[in-house]
Amino acid sequence: MSQRFPDPASAFEFRSVGLKLLTFVPATLDPVKLESALREQLGSGEHMLSGEQLAIDFDSLPDLPAAVEVAALVQMLRQYQLKPVAARGGNPDQRAAAREAGLIILHEDGVTPPAPVSKAAEVRVPAMVVTRPVRTGQQVYAKGGDLVVLALVSAGAEVIADGNIHVYAPLRGRALAGARGDTTARVYTTCMEAELVSVAGIYRSLDETLPVAIRERAAQVYLDQDKLVIEALSG
Repeated sequence: MSQRFPDPASAFEFRSVGLKLLTFVPATLDPVKLESALREQLGSGEHMLSGEQLAIDFDSLPDLPAAVEVAALVQMLRQYQLKPVAARGGNPDQRAAAREAGLIILHEDGVTPPAPVSKAAEVRVPAMVVTRPVRTGQQVYAKGGDLVVLALVSAGAEVIADGNIHVYAPLRGRALAGARGDTTARVYTTCMEAELVSVAGIYRSLDETLPVAIRERAAQVYLDQDKLVIEALSG
């Protein structure tokens, strides 16, 4: 016997929620190059982004993709345990191909671009959170926002963010904050052992021995004018 609701409105409701998707921004649709790069970055089994939902962004491609290339890209990403659910950019044919592949089209029509602002004042999207180790040879990029890593960043790995980088574990690889020129961005870690740190393109290699007050301790990296500062965080 079906359940009856005393008030029809109590059966469901519509809610507006903020939806954050990891964006996949291909610089090429050459299947050989993409396959090689995906295999090198993610491996052939389960990886730190397994099951992540993606929005495919066509804006960095030198040429607009053909419809068949869109379908092939979606299939390739699914083979690497990624879940493309949306697409943006491209022409009507590519958007139609994306729809046929089961993707939602993210529209930007009717949005007036804001007045130019300094890079330090750019609005960031919510942080990208990585819960698994970033292993040697892997790269993680948080486009448009902060990056939070809750596990080890191995030597030879690279973490990049347009905003701040927070590593709540040993940071042994390379960390590049403010990748698009945000001079207010910072790098934070609970255990500073990095090979290289950078803020807004100003970098310092840490191959040399760090002071005892900083090495293997909680530390932050920031810009003081054009000088890169690395200092311990008080505990």
